[in-house]
Amino acid sequence: MNILHVLRAPVGGLFRHVVDLAHGQIAHGHKVGMITDDCVRDGPSKEKLAELASKLALGLSRIPMRRIPSPADIAAVRHVARRIAESRAEVVHGHGAKGGALARLAPAAGKIVRAYTPHGGTMHDAIGGKFFLMVERALMPHGNLYLFESAYSHDAFHRKVGRPGGVVRIVHNGVHETEFEPVAPVEEPADILFLGELRRLKGVDVLIDALANLRGEGRRLTASVVGNGPDREAFRNQAERLGLGDAVQFHKAMPARRAFALGRLVVMPSRAESLPYVVMEAAAAGRPLVATNVGGVPEIFGPMADRLVPADDAAALAKAISERIDNPAAAERDVQALRARIADAFGAEAMVDAIVGAYRRAQESSTIAESRPGAMQLSARAVARVFWPARS
Repeated sequence: MNILHVLRAPVGGLFRHVVDLAHGQIAHGHKVGMITDDCVRDGPSKEKLAELASKLALGLSRIPMRRIPSPADIAAVRHVARRIAESRAEVVHGHGAKGGALARLAPAAGKIVRAYTPHGGTMHDAIGGKFFLMVERALMPHGNLYLFESAYSHDAFHRKVGRPGGVVRIVHNGVHETEFEPVAPVEEPADILFLGELRRLKGVDVLIDALANLRGEGRRLTASVVGNGPDREAFRNQAERLGLGDAVQFHKAMPARRAFALGRLVVMPSRAESLPYVVMEAAAAGRPLVATNVGGVPEIFGPMADRLVPADDAAALAKAISERIDNPAAAERDVQALRARIADAFGAEAMVDAIVGAYRRAQESSTIAESRPGAMQLSARAVARVFWPARS
């Protein structure tokens, strides 16, 4: 098949998912292309894009994409439509809210699969405001394949947006066999490692408060915080204000396995997630971890979900960190059990096969309608109807 992936920011778990999916599809003989935002400052993301670009038979294009709807979206929709026509795409797969909007709105001649994976995003209570949910409802009839990486995301979409027509599948994210190789720590690792985007949603402030609580109990633990994001300086200032300037070290984004060497205990203190890669990556690498009970994280832990910590609770997080550090043998048993579960149920190859199978099922479905002539001229009106319904 000819497959075109559309996403906005090539960072984080969403980008990891698309890269793994693209590599897997290429390995199976499909021709793949990609459209993404033109503003990438993250070093690892630039490296991944450059490495992938040489393998994309349908090419890579980077155009302005803004998170908030704007008149620039009309040009973006037209660009996606041109790429669909030029590549003779049979599948256009949008990832995240903006990628999903562009993939579903871009007109095309003939019948194509219009797939959408929300990746959490506006489904999170902390992000999904009324306007964004209204846009999701307006876009829903334009897709014919809806893929959710967790049952949590699937259920949230049904509850907040509605039940989409066409083919609907839950396909969990997966990790590669090579990620089960153990990671050796650096000579003097920090006690705690956080890895992820530095924004409030990820709960870095809760982790810093937990460290302050532990220091008040006489425990002078250290932490390495790895990642980039809009709240980096706010978190740094918080650490300084709480007297933790010497205890918390901030590092720029780096590959996960390199980051895992910087800390003894991985902590994911998020307020919201869908199906976070960092949990699967850490467990696969055999790193003990503490995670919050949010989104699809219980789906990863399965029968061990009672180990999860309430979100936005610094005291509970501090207690869990202390328990893992004070009982290393128990922490090791837990992570090995989780590692075995991930090896059995969360493989990247199975993820790729399931998604390609969903494409084929959608191709066979009667819900795919052929685009009408002149759709390109109507694209601006279609965008306006979705994003500014009161004005159109």
